[in-house]
Amino acid sequence: QVQLVESGGGLVQAGNSLRLSCAASGDTFSTYSVGWFRQAPGKELEFVAAIWASGGSQYYAHSVKGRFTISRDNAKNTVYLQMNSVETEDTAVYYCVADALPLLRAGVFQHDYWGQGTQVTVSS
Repeated sequence: QVQLVESGGGLVQAGNSLRLSCAASGDTFSTYSVGWFRQAPGKELEFVAAIWASGGSQYYAHSVKGRFTISRDNAKNTVYLQMNSVETEDTAVYYCVADALPLLRAGVFQHDYWGQGTQVTVSS
């Protein structure tokens, strides 16, 4: 069992940066792959980024590649999403998810654990 708590959301101006954190408690976090999803107002939940349990590989949605970076510190049981050059289209609730697998499952809803979400609002 893993409990996930996101933090770091808030209001940010377009072009600036923000870092989200996903803190885990419970099971051995280093054995879990982790991802970030987001849901903008009136839109469906979408994949943002994911990182292997080992931290060896990361992958990104096309819309954020080159601007966002996912990383993890297993000693701190925390995964980060560094968001640079944010755009108004990045406004959404951001959710952290985790799977008890080396790689995150494909798909939006097929994940073992979810955080409660953190709001990111980008102003123009």
